[in-house]
Amino acid sequence: MATKNPGKMIEMQNLLEDLGVEIKSAEAAGVTQEISEDGTTLAENALKKARLVAEQTGEWTVADDSGLFVEALGGEPGVRSARWAGENASGEKIVEKLLQEMKKIPAGKRQAYFESVLVLVSPELRNWVFSGKIEGSIAGKTAGQDRPSLPYDLVFIPQGGKKTFAEMTDQEKNDISHRGLAFKKLKDFLRLNIMD
Repeated sequence: MATKNPGKMIEMQNLLEDLGVEIKSAEAAGVTQEISEDGTTLAENALKKARLVAEQTGEWTVADDSGLFVEALGGEPGVRSARWAGENASGEKIVEKLLQEMKKIPAGKRQAYFESVLVLVSPELRNWVFSGKIEGSIAGKTAGQDRPSLPYDLVFIPQGGKKTFAEMTDQEKNDISHRGLAFKKLKDFLRLNIMD
């Protein structure tokens, strides 16, 4: 897994645990190089991360890039979701900035969506792309249990629901989330095309 985000790593392991494969972080596989996420799309960033880790390890690699796209903010924070409040900003600062920007936006105008793009890269550097998207809205305040490095979970409410992602169990979130949907597509592909 081409990620250093502990929250994503936990979710990815949970989402793939029934495949019966060993899953390692890039760091555990010996890749310590910082990978700059300077692409203009989620897919560009995910491909860049997965390709670099696959090249260095010679292993099948999966990378994810996700973003929160808020309608009232013209699609911000979008592809820059993790860096929107500044490089190395804490999760608290990221959410604080979002709630500040949304302060004057009324309840009916707080639509947003989360999107996740996964890229699978083979040892021969072939790649496949899978995506998942979930519509929802931004709450007026934080609610729930903070997950490591997933700050927007505290304020994102999936469409038709009343709870933020952070108020859900890991299983509840994974069943409906953008990342969960993308991983379902990846798993279906792996079962049909790669695994015996």
